[in-house]
Amino acid sequence: MIKDSPEIIPDTATFMREDNLHIKEKLIARCRETQQKCVDSAKSAMNEAQLALNEYGANKDRYDSFRDQLMGRREMFAAQYQKALTDMNVLERINPKNSKETVEFGAIVVSDTSKFIIAISAGKIELDGSIFYAISPAVPLYKAMEGLKSGECFEFNGRKQTIKELY
Repeated sequence: MIKDSPEIIPDTATFMREDNLHIKEKLIARCRETQQKCVDSAKSAMNEAQLALNEYGANKDRYDSFRDQLMGRREMFAAQYQKALTDMNVLERINPKNSKETVEFGAIVVSDTSKFIIAISAGKIELDGSIFYAISPAVPLYKAMEGLKSGECFEFNGRKQTIKELY
């Protein structure tokens, strides 16, 4: 004889949580794509600067300012490349399956006026018709909302915002 088991129906909060985590996964993937473009662009520029330096050759004289300029460009692009790689490593530390209860690194913050991901400073990111702003924990906007929970308010640049959702 087969015993009837009660049907388990997940509540709407479970569905919302799963939807939010799916959005978080997609948003982090979009951030990684954007950051990979920055990595590739910086590496390409650094390689082009190195190639120009190699083509120019050795110092022409003691005060060869053009070679110094080429070396400066290469170093600038190398620094940009290193920063882009560092930011990519920061993104890798975010676990998209972890839901957050407070505003902290890796959280998605939905306020009454804007949506944010606390990760790296990558600017505006469009996802499924919504606009998110990728901000770093080092920026003043993050400092204004750090540690807050859903339903709490913060003020930034004279504008008061309420946190509607966190995940």
